[in-house]
Amino acid sequence: MCSRNHPGKITPVAARWTFLALLFAAVAAPALAADDTAALYQKHCASCHGVDRLGGMGPALLPENLGRLRKGEASKVIAEGRAATQMEGFAKHLDAAQIDALQAYIYTPPAVSPRWDEADIKASHIVHADAKQLPHRPSFKADPMNLFIVVESGDHHVSILDGDTLEPIHRFQSRFALHGGPKFSPDGRFVYFASRDGWVTKYDIWNLTPVAEVRAGINTRNAAVSGDGNYVAIANYLPHSLVILDSDLKPVRVLPVTDKDGKHSSRVSAVYDAAPRQSFVAALKDVNEVWEISYDPKHPDIAVGWVHDFQYKEGAFIPGFLNPQRTKTEGYLDDFFFTQDYNDLMGASREGGRGQVINLDARKKVAELQLPGMPHLGSGITWAWQGKTVMATPNLNEGLVSIIDTGNWQLIKSIPTLGPGFFMRSHEKSRYAWTDSMMHREHRDTLQVIDKETLEIVARLRPEPGKTLAHVEFTRDGRYVLASLWERKAAGGALIVFDAATLKEVKRIPMDKPVGKYNLHNKITRSEGTSH
Repeated sequence: MCSRNHPGKITPVAARWTFLALLFAAVAAPALAADDTAALYQKHCASCHGVDRLGGMGPALLPENLGRLRKGEASKVIAEGRAATQMEGFAKHLDAAQIDALQAYIYTPPAVSPRWDEADIKASHIVHADAKQLPHRPSFKADPMNLFIVVESGDHHVSILDGDTLEPIHRFQSRFALHGGPKFSPDGRFVYFASRDGWVTKYDIWNLTPVAEVRAGINTRNAAVSGDGNYVAIANYLPHSLVILDSDLKPVRVLPVTDKDGKHSSRVSAVYDAAPRQSFVAALKDVNEVWEISYDPKHPDIAVGWVHDFQYKEGAFIPGFLNPQRTKTEGYLDDFFFTQDYNDLMGASREGGRGQVINLDARKKVAELQLPGMPHLGSGITWAWQGKTVMATPNLNEGLVSIIDTGNWQLIKSIPTLGPGFFMRSHEKSRYAWTDSMMHREHRDTLQVIDKETLEIVARLRPEPGKTLAHVEFTRDGRYVLASLWERKAAGGALIVFDAATLKEVKRIPMDKPVGKYNLHNKITRSEGTSH
């Protein structure tokens, strides 16, 4: 990894990881000759899940990562694919015996068990530049608060776009398979990226240079930056850990993720910053808990067992700083949406069908949500409607947008769309909310525009029939909307710019499969029109 992204710079951890990969290959080599299953895996699965099953664009395929997927279900997923993911079905390419063999293969522990602990994290740390010695002002003329960070997955690059002129300022190579969206420091100077294979990069936007990198895990979901800019939290699928780094990407705390009794470990689906609470909140994939981890050094101690007297600390306590406070949930919560004050979270499982509201102060469920299908709450947005605040969420397996009253948690309306969608966006100055149908094979090329007052679809935009159009983002002033044409640059990949009022196309900015673009101001200010 390191030699590819930074020629000539081989760190001890890169050498160690290369050796580990070779060791996996050496162990698997005899099986390739004796059993076609390993060859089938390399042919059909390795490009997404890694040659050693440690994950890539797709999750790691190891027994400890498959706890919620029964073996019978695994065969079905291999054959038919998986809803709301990029996992395609292989029934046309593999017969039943081959599918069963692949299922057995991924549930077999590797000969060498992978690990990645604090010592490994420390050893992987790379310093590219001393931020304190770099100029403390932007090196370009563009408004530093109206920039877009554009992730181009086609050739693994990132572009920085001027939100006023809508022209690129700079483009640089990224780590492989960035995921979860970039996160910004509070002053907008630094952006943090997390890749699927665990690398975290700190980049100085003002000086257009990487500052530091570290490998925080083997298979990583996303990152979050604390509201004070002092900490970065990393959610890992493998190992089952939540890693807290300082702003220079040095490890501060590595939290093994288990249930209260320490009997069951869990992948971390995602971690979010709850700035008004001075805490991170984590969604757990395999344990029925929500974790809140305070980064306030003055946070009160946390009771972890029987307590005789809270006032005199008679009982079992742990420090409140960077330790988890647990909230028991009814079922798994893979996905969250926070109210604007961050006191309540709306959660749902990928199994779908219902959701629940957790009050983080009371640490309990306070309401149940009747949400059909599989709502994508992490992409939800809010706006004011008829004197109340409503929340809107797209749906990953049904063609609808659900509108929820955040005052009483009741469903106000289900708005039919052309098909399942992934992203939703709006802006405080816009009368419209935009959503896609990118999970639908026929209608993945169409954006739908919803009037936020009438709660009706008023327009459908299909500028490139047959090509995926998704992930909308507004400029800082709400004047323009940028949508991603998810194609390689040679096939017409671009950002399509629309006038937010007239809905007319304004221009196209060529990009190499721009899977996401993120307006710095909207993210830092936690705009109600964008996900947080």
